[in-house]
Amino acid sequence: MTQLGFFIDVAKCTGCKTCQVACKDKNGLPVGVNFRRVSEYAGGRWTPVKGEPGAWQQDVFAYYVSVSCNHCATPACTEVCPTGAHAKRKEDGLVLIDSEQCIGCKRCAKACPYGAPQFNVTTRKMMKCNGCVDRLAQGKAPSCVEACPQRAIEFGDIDELRRKHGTVAGIAPLPDPRRTRPSLVIKPSRTARPVGDRGGSVLT
Repeated sequence: MTQLGFFIDVAKCTGCKTCQVACKDKNGLPVGVNFRRVSEYAGGRWTPVKGEPGAWQQDVFAYYVSVSCNHCATPACTEVCPTGAHAKRKEDGLVLIDSEQCIGCKRCAKACPYGAPQFNVTTRKMMKCNGCVDRLAQGKAPSCVEACPQRAIEFGDIDELRRKHGTVAGIAPLPDPRRTRPSLVIKPSRTARPVGDRGGSVLT
């Protein structure tokens, strides 16, 4: 089975949020609901250099991370869904929500370490990134990929993306990828911190 996934080049991302806006616009999402979210992770400090009056040193860092549903190999959402509304599509591994079966219990939202499932207050159902299945059927890339001005996002067979870009799937502030095995590849920026780092803050 082919498993589709995303590649995110954190070294290129400028935090413009064009991907986030394109996704929101394409899906007609209500206020407060974002399938793709761009956050800044920043930290560090300036400290005086001992024995050198007036001299300072710093370990300041900042970078942006764009994240959506990662269509994980072992998705937490499918494990906790009481109705089977969350399921992986056999032909491409995309995790989809059947709105007819969804009861809006929010268990998936609580279980997902990436915060992918979103609750729609109007429909009382859960929603999330579906990889733009309608665009894929037309031979097009997902909206976020097409919209990125820096070409920092790619989408395709995750095995091919890993051969091309490596196997890193987690940096701070994202969760440990061993938990759900996300279909995600990340190219870290020069100052990127490892998963579990507590030296920075998430800015949205």
